[in-house]
Amino acid sequence: MSENTDELKEIFGPDAENMPQKAWEKKLEENEKTATGFPAETAVASSGKKDPSPKGRGGFWFFLLLLAFCISAVCGVYLTVKPGVSCPKATSEGGTSLSLASTKKDTSGPGIAWIKVRGVIAEEDSDSLWGNPSTASAISKRIREAAKNKEVKAIVLDINSPGGTVASVQDIYSEILNAKEQGKKVVALFRDVAASGAFYIAMAADQIVAEPGTITGSVGVIMQVGNVVGLFNKLGVQVTPITSGKYKDIGSAYRPMTEAEKTILQDMVNDTYSQFFAVVKAGRPKVTPSDLEEYTDGRVFTGQRAYNLGFIDKLGGEETARLLAGELAGLKNPKIITRKSEGLRELLFSFGSSVESKNLSKQLQSISTPRVSYLWVQ
Repeated sequence: MSENTDELKEIFGPDAENMPQKAWEKKLEENEKTATGFPAETAVASSGKKDPSPKGRGGFWFFLLLLAFCISAVCGVYLTVKPGVSCPKATSEGGTSLSLASTKKDTSGPGIAWIKVRGVIAEEDSDSLWGNPSTASAISKRIREAAKNKEVKAIVLDINSPGGTVASVQDIYSEILNAKEQGKKVVALFRDVAASGAFYIAMAADQIVAEPGTITGSVGVIMQVGNVVGLFNKLGVQVTPITSGKYKDIGSAYRPMTEAEKTILQDMVNDTYSQFFAVVKAGRPKVTPSDLEEYTDGRVFTGQRAYNLGFIDKLGGEETARLLAGELAGLKNPKIITRKSEGLRELLFSFGSSVESKNLSKQLQSISTPRVSYLWVQ
């Protein structure tokens, strides 16, 4: 008999226990129809059984519709604030042209392009679903666009970065030089940190502004090679490389490094450092040779010390940088005509990048792939 025997006895009397299951189910259905006028499914639901009808799945479909609405709303806002999406405007020849690919603060008359450099300067290991707006190529693109914009008379590079990979840093540095060749004045603004590769790109600027407490410097090169031999031995994992030459797997994380390999990598680091040193020497001609030699050994120092030594030109913040850029460009009280909007896009990217960073294969790849970097690490 069912576990609802006591309930059935209350409805049909003591004979309910001896009734076949189909019989009492039929009587129960008839009883419910008579008492309430509703079908038996309602009674089954009230007794604790799962409702097999579509009505029981109404909450699920409501949730899906709500989720679809939220995603559509997010995409709509994203397209609204996304840089590079602007209405075409007619040209004198009857065609159309697109405006500068960034959110515009004030487009009437000449002014300043404000470009932010945030975080480690590098490229993504793979194409990101979220469209990272802070990669080196994205920053270089914004500099190129500002250089082509006739209304832009000066560029402020708003930097808060510990540096980055060598090639990415050099790419941005080259774009700054190209912008200057097209007549743009460039001011670098140092925020909390502008070290190593971030310091490198600022060497291309006409003037540099920093707060007295800014951390800067760290002129040097670092290459970190991981080694997982001990871990793999514990796990019973062995990697056997098959190479075309004895140095093809140089820097491998799956075996100890030889002295000959260390010498080769050290020579590469020294060559990369000489490129950095030459850039600093060319960009900061007022620094004395003795100070240049002493303060390019990888050490960090404050904005105040950098100012005293001649590595930066003015102490101050955002307003100082804005006015200085205007002064160099011949603009009185200059306005910012392009500034990249932030908010939802950066929030979506930060979420996406945090999810991607948890991928084990990506973490192992970062360990096993050595990189030469202009980067201040702690």
